[in-house]
Amino acid sequence: DVGMVGMSSSTEDSSRLSDNQVIRPIPPGEHSVTPYLIVNNGSKAIDFYKQAFNAEEHFRETMPDGKILHARMRIGDSIVRLSEEFPGSLQKSPVSLGSTTVTLHIYTENVDGLWQQAIQAGAKVVLPLDNQFWGERYGMLVDPFGHQWSISMAIKMSPEEMAAKRKAVMSMFSNGEHPGGKSSETVQI
Repeated sequence: DVGMVGMSSSTEDSSRLSDNQVIRPIPPGEHSVTPYLIVNNGSKAIDFYKQAFNAEEHFRETMPDGKILHARMRIGDSIVRLSEEFPGSLQKSPVSLGSTTVTLHIYTENVDGLWQQAIQAGAKVVLPLDNQFWGERYGMLVDPFGHQWSISMAIKMSPEEMAAKRKAVMSMFSNGEHPGGKSSETVQI
């Protein structure tokens, strides 16, 4: 049950299964690779992901002080796990590290709508949403908790448009620049 303080129950929690139920090595709905986000203020992060990306919360286990020990959400058809940063843990949030090395990617059927929704929820633009040379409408955002997200959908583009965009991007790379901004520029989280 979502929102309970302390040990929350869940149909996904295999420790609560009866003796005659089969335990699957990979739980239903899970994929081979699942992102596990570390954040400061897990409750606010979950609320943001609900507003920005239509996340559905499936499970939340909290500590007595309300901090999230473990949570599971679904964004589209994928599970995303989340925990708060805890003192003494090796896992740190991007805010504590000052950066992130991972981008989470969302494919959607309405990239412009989801893009605006995420910005309205508080995400900041890293790379503006635009038609890209590989045939997708694509952009990158950073969420208020320091995690970087790319959002896209496949689109129809002419070979000429794709070639012109590829040439422009490769020219930027050759000049030591990046389409998301010069390397000395960063988005503050």
